[in-house]
Amino acid sequence: MLYRKGAEAYLYLEEWYDRKVIIKRRVSKAYRVQELDEKLRKERTVKEAKLLSDARKAGVPTPMIYFIDMDNTTIIMDFIQGPQVKTAIQTMKEQEKKSIFRNIGSLIGRLHNAGIIHGDLTTSNMILQDSNIYFVDFGLGDYSVAVEDQGVDLHLMNRALQSTHYAYAEKGFKVVLEGYQKTMYKSDEVVERMYAIEKRGRYHKER
Repeated sequence: MLYRKGAEAYLYLEEWYDRKVIIKRRVSKAYRVQELDEKLRKERTVKEAKLLSDARKAGVPTPMIYFIDMDNTTIIMDFIQGPQVKTAIQTMKEQEKKSIFRNIGSLIGRLHNAGIIHGDLTTSNMILQDSNIYFVDFGLGDYSVAVEDQGVDLHLMNRALQSTHYAYAEKGFKVVLEGYQKTMYKSDEVVERMYAIEKRGRYHKER
């Protein structure tokens, strides 16, 4: 059953050996040369699976990978049952929201400590299951320990909050940074760079 349709991949919710799984299949792009298209889809499939696995090792909850089908550029992974954080926080009280956002910041810090850039940090890509927050969709992710890349990752999280949770964005991101600073060893440097990136963006927009 088609579960979700993205720009790069389709997600299917299926049964696989008596387990509920998500099958993520990268789709072919007609505008790309066929050989290049296949190469890119295979590379991105392998990278995403590795990022998911390495994030788990770093202490960030992610779906368990069960199988990688290189011929069909497909990843079969655990289905995380639960609401997106984007939806869940709408009915939460202030203290619950703070706890969630602090936890998110802490998990981003763990990713960055491990040299992992998520690339699409939004509350739509975070699933709440019991008291755990699962990070999903590492399709735009990469490996980097560069302060610039980590700053961009945080900047994108801030922008996502402003567009999706406008009324709580400022408070929410402040709490995200509190959590981030508790787990990320060079957090001050990254946060400073994030604000510089934000200023650059405003400067170009004003021009």
